[in-house]
This record gives sequence, C-alpha cells and structure tokens, in this order.
Amino acid sequence: MTDLALRPGIRRAAASLHQGGIAAYPTEAVWGLGCDPENASAVQNLLALKRRDPRKGLILIAADIAMCAPYLQGLKPALIEQLQASWPGAITWLIPNNHYASPWISGGRDTLALRVTAHPVAGALNRAFGGPLVSTSANPQGLPPAKSLMKVKAYFGNTLDAYTPGSIGNAATPSEIRNLVTGEVIRAAS
Repeated sequence: MTDLALRPGIRRAAASLHQGGIAAYPTEAVWGLGCDPENASAVQNLLALKRRDPRKGLILIAADIAMCAPYLQGLKPALIEQLQASWPGAITWLIPNNHYASPWISGGRDTLALRVTAHPVAGALNRAFGGPLVSTSANPQGLPPAKSLMKVKAYFGNTLDAYTPGSIGNAATPSEIRNLVTGEVIRAAS
C-alpha cells in the first residue's frame, strides 16, 4: 500500500504549508483549513480568511501521538494514557498549556486543543509536512462548515494556496471537544 504522504497532491500541499501557505484538506466530518502553527503570519492569514476571533484559539492535529510530544511535556502519565486510548479519532482534547505552543494557537488560554486525526488524508498531510498542523473548519465564521471541495472553493476561491485530494470521512459532526483534566465536554458529538 502506497503511503498517501508520497502522493503529489499531498506533497504539493505540504510544500505550500512550509512556505507559509494555507491548505484545505478533508477531515473526519468536514473540510479543514490548515497552516504551519509556528508561522505567525500564516496563522493570522488563516484567521483573517475565516474572520475568526484569535482569542478563540485553534486546534492542532497530528498523524500520531509522537508528533504531539512537545505539547504533552509535563502531563501525568495517566493523562497521556487517556489520550493514547482515544486516539486516533474524533476527540479533540483540551490539555494544560505548557506554553510550547505559541499564544496565537492557544488564544492566550491555559489550555491547548489537540487531536490525532483518524482521517487518512489529514494524517498524510501531517506526515508530509513533518508535524502538527493548525486545523479549523473550512468556512467563514458563522457559515456552515464545508462538506465538499466545491463548497470550500465557493467560500474561499483562489485565496487558498493548496487543496489536497480526497473526501471527508463518515463522521456526522465535527470532533467532540473535552477537557482532559476535568472531563468536561465542551462540544458534544451528535
């Protein structure tokens, strides 16, 4: 089986992300927009495209838990085991922010949103990029998330730098969001 990360469309999108671009790619339930979380300009451009308040923070996705290691430093082993038991999958965890992530990712909050994706294309994009990516739904604030590439293009046209091939997974709703320490459900899966 060929690694999707080696496919030309994924490699082009990853190269664009390394140059500060914004890419659209399918996730478990909706199309997502992503960029390099370490590139402040790329993150600001993504937030402007979405018209999203920077104080809301952003989710980071990864292909596996090893990619999340810097963000997990300082977590108790039992909490890391809880993450490992739920990933890959459609649960985004709010973990204590150890400040490895930049404030433009956390929104200045004391938590950081992380998910190990189960979607093959999103995971391949992470692998081709070489680390976690910002992941936010592909829609301007207040409009429904795009469930097709055609809808992403209707929303953003030529303003995005790359589009991966693929289609969304079978999840009916975006990922559930839970607080890892308190167990509180912030956004339930329907």
